Amino acid sequence: MKSLLLSLSLLMFAPFLAIAQEPGTVYAEGENYDLISPPVRTVHADKIEVVEFFWYGCGHCYNFEPLVEAWKKKLPQDVDFRGSPAVWNKAMELHARAYYTAEALGVLDKMHPVLFQAMNVDHKRLANEEEIQELFVANGVAAQDFTKAFNSFGVSNQVTQATARAKSAKITGTPALMVEGKYHISTRKAGTQADTLKVADFLVEKERAARAAKGS
Repeated sequence: MKSLLLSLSLLMFAPFLAIAQEPGTVYAEGENYDLISPPVRTVHADKIEVVEFFWYGCGHCYNFEPLVEAWKKKLPQDVDFRGSPAVWNKAMELHARAYYTAEALGVLDKMHPVLFQAMNVDHKRLANEEEIQELFVANGVAAQDFTKAFNSFGVSNQVTQATARAKSAKITGTPALMVEGKYHISTRKAGTQADTLKVADFLVEKERAARAAKGS
């Protein structure tokens, strides 16, 4: 009787075990990710582009960032990863400007986690240029260098491009990923933040295979 019950239990859980042990999980359009139509133009034609849409004031983005940082370190040479701050109000525009200012000044690696911590741990609103400048100065950036970059045409142009990019990708929440300008991955559809990166891996491989097929 015990062996019969054990056999029945194994039969009941077999499908779930198969899914868990399946090395090459297949994800479905509309179920785990969405197709972007028309596609968003990418920067490097010779690389597979992955874009992360985020906002410094988003708690989910703050929690996602350590996972993304670890994942980025393992990306193959043919994958280009870029951050793209989401913008749909004036406050987010300010924070996007802070991101591109840090990039222009060559301190993005340092300031990116600092900006996240300021809003999510230290509960700073960073509601104006002065508050953002104070944070940069506290982390070794000269005030005049910050002001020049923050108000530069180049930074303004990048903020405009980021706003248009998120709109074209139909981004309505953060964090979110876009692969090769064709696929939009939201945590809601992927399942979890870790699953979001698994779907991204799947789509990168899908794009890689498509490129290989064209070249053959």
